[in-house]
Amino acid sequence: MARTPETSVGRIPIVGVQPSLEEGRWPARAVVGEAVPITATIFREGHDSEGATVVVTKPDGRHERLPMPLDDWGNSRYRAAFVPKHEGPHTFRVEAWSDPFSTWLHAAEVKIHAGVDVQLMLDEGVLVLSRALHQVRHTPARKALLETAIASLQDGSLDPETRLAPASSPEMRAAMTAAPLRDDVSTSPEYPLVVQRERALVSAWYEIFPRSEGARLNKRTGQWHSGTFTTAAKRLPAIADMGFDVVYLTPIHPIGVTHRKGRNNSLKAEPGDPGSPYAIGGEEGGHDAVHPDLGTMRGFRAFVKAAKSVGLEVALDVALQCSPDHPWVKEHPEWFTQRLDGTIAYAENPPKKYQDIYPLNFDNDPEGIYHAIKDMLGVWIDAGVTLFRVDNPHTKPLTFWERLLGEIAAEHPDVIFLAEAFTRPAMMHTLAKIGFHQSYTYFTWRQSAEEMGEYLEEVSGESSFYMRPNFWPTTHDILTPDMQHGGPALWRMRAALAATGSPSYGIYTGYEFVENVPRPGVEEQIDNEKYEFKPRDWSDADRYGIASLLTQLNAARRKHPALRRLRGLRVHPTTNPEILCFSRHVPAAESPTGKADTVVVVASFDPHHVQSGVVTLDMAALGLADDARLVVDDLVGGATYTWSRDFYVRLDPAVSLVHVAAVRP
Repeated sequence: MARTPETSVGRIPIVGVQPSLEEGRWPARAVVGEAVPITATIFREGHDSEGATVVVTKPDGRHERLPMPLDDWGNSRYRAAFVPKHEGPHTFRVEAWSDPFSTWLHAAEVKIHAGVDVQLMLDEGVLVLSRALHQVRHTPARKALLETAIASLQDGSLDPETRLAPASSPEMRAAMTAAPLRDDVSTSPEYPLVVQRERALVSAWYEIFPRSEGARLNKRTGQWHSGTFTTAAKRLPAIADMGFDVVYLTPIHPIGVTHRKGRNNSLKAEPGDPGSPYAIGGEEGGHDAVHPDLGTMRGFRAFVKAAKSVGLEVALDVALQCSPDHPWVKEHPEWFTQRLDGTIAYAENPPKKYQDIYPLNFDNDPEGIYHAIKDMLGVWIDAGVTLFRVDNPHTKPLTFWERLLGEIAAEHPDVIFLAEAFTRPAMMHTLAKIGFHQSYTYFTWRQSAEEMGEYLEEVSGESSFYMRPNFWPTTHDILTPDMQHGGPALWRMRAALAATGSPSYGIYTGYEFVENVPRPGVEEQIDNEKYEFKPRDWSDADRYGIASLLTQLNAARRKHPALRRLRGLRVHPTTNPEILCFSRHVPAAESPTGKADTVVVVASFDPHHVQSGVVTLDMAALGLADDARLVVDDLVGGATYTWSRDFYVRLDPAVSLVHVAAVRP
């Protein structure tokens, strides 16, 4: 087979270009202001020097060229950091080339110092620098540098070392890096990169059941009155005051009555039981309608407006399933799985059964289902929803999601989708690759220091170019064993880990009250809010100091760029297996402030005993020398410490299980 320029290895080979998803099948992801490390393995035969450049094509078609310096000589790895300033589709390619200036300068420095071929080296330098002067476009300052260096090389009145000095100066090296002389240029393929708004990477979610906010019990009749959009809106200022930027609503649609679940997931609902909001659809409408107890579409729009007025975006739960009473069941029975006895199959996740829910079957009329769902999402986008939390996306075809997310991104690039897929890694990662902006993760189940450290390194590593984690300590479905038994100290620590371990995290309402009693036999709360009204006394919300802690954490996230980035994480060894230490570091060149930023987190995973030990920091990962002293401010404890590479910590559950330490410049 004949080799084309696209398949040829090239005169200067370029391999292993990253970030690349399946060799460009899907675009890598970034957000405005987030540094994108672009790397490639580049080498050549012989001993001549090579160089590299990254060429980024922006949405408007303009090009930006970035020097790509050698990052790892032994592995021939070159690296550049591109910081995008605009949203939209980008592409990039890597150009590798023979570097005649560096090749000559290395030989000249060695030979002239040794007194070998001195005049020849000086003459060759004149030739190389003259080519650079006339063949490459330069600023006046660079042009003057070249002219001075050429004149010096030609000045026979000077000794050879002095004649060479201007050509080998740091200023000349920098000039030739900025505008290099390039021979034998080889080019990689173009790789796609989509740049999205910062909220796709950085977000603090606060989940509520709108019907519980303002719900009240009539003690005389024993009947509950649902909260409404109007009463739920009264909670918005408090949520915003804690520093959250997304208020996430569980489904707000009509709820079916057929097989309605009662309290604690019982099969029989008692009079007045509101049912699970995930059993969507009734005689009042389906996914494009609001539950009449909550109000009207006009009331929902008013809720969205109220949220925006205090700096909150609204996220809506999307659960693509129907109650037996959903209009789609009557109008489109072919959209569901028919069993041999003529009944429609309800949802099952053995041993769990969900008799109140019919899953959609995408095999019979995929086009009809697709357009119905896209139209439904359009209703909520038009109403002001900018984020969607998608329930169980891994149970729907990936072809459906790839098409839907692609079309919505083209029409509404500001809309963000969070995948709630607790499943095998291959599915979770592919959902992210095909278009989901954020992903739920296994964070909740990483219950030891060792497991958590490994997981933090995993999610901030190679997958960080497409899979953005969203950490939740608990959800309305999940109450893990450690959260059941750890008490307020652990709840505070897990909130701090969620807020600092990922640029996006979420808190389920009521977390402030340490609602840690499970329903027997399952990892979820007893008296689960999915099946009943659950008003709370918000005047007592800070009884455990968690509301104040969340406020401090969100303030730290706003102040520190290191906490708003996924990459730049390093786990540091400790002498105590119960203690985890990790850092987040953004170098000055990649920081939106132009200044380096570092936060060090130290946490104990033992909520019942005092734990102590020595932490050994990888100082290079923090951009520091091994003998540097760090003055740090604990952003949640308020104390100031002076740490060195090796420092002692003592974490007492009665005080705090965690330090979130900002390193002073």
